[in-house]
Amino acid sequence: MEPTRPDPDIYVLAAHPDWHESRVNRPLMDAAQSLSRVQVQDLYSSYPDYAIDVATEQAALAKAQLVVLLHPIQWYSMPALQKLWLDEVLVYGWAYGENGNALRGKDLWLVATTGGPEASYHPQGYNRYFFEAFLPPYEQSAAVCGMRFLPPMVLHGAHNVGDDLVDRHVETFRQRLQTYPEWPELDDLEQCAACVVPMRDRPVEQVAP
Repeated sequence: MEPTRPDPDIYVLAAHPDWHESRVNRPLMDAAQSLSRVQVQDLYSSYPDYAIDVATEQAALAKAQLVVLLHPIQWYSMPALQKLWLDEVLVYGWAYGENGNALRGKDLWLVATTGGPEASYHPQGYNRYFFEAFLPPYEQSAAVCGMRFLPPMVLHGAHNVGDDLVDRHVETFRQRLQTYPEWPELDDLEQCAACVVPMRDRPVEQVAP
């Protein structure tokens, strides 16, 4: 009789509008899918009509301790379907706000690629800012939900880096998933206290402003 596998405790949300054009995110997703402790959600394959199954997504999040956002950086942010997923799944009263405790104490990890090289993310580069300047929306989204935002794993210049570097990057990602939460840097990373949003600012029956 085969031993019972434990339920996945890592939920990877992989978002790429065209996997056929992906030379880094696709192998990263494949590496995650090879691990029994990881549940992978390929957003563009699962929801090609952008009709997200909120109940299914919330159930997967409830079981996970680590939530991974895996995607290329597009216009200094996430792909459109990934953003829609946040809008529809992380709702007031469930993910944040009064009585919204479903994600409190969990970890959020950004694993991203950029088309531009690291040198382009510099005050003298064409992106004008260090890459960290584009992270506050991710960090604050985690904070509002009472999640700990882990140091991102980013591969810059994904279009042009060598195959050896891609292979090493993918293997590092796989090992990190395998060994979570036994990462040395997490010992000094404090849990974030939730930024509670009062009901008057986000009513349960939301009305467009």
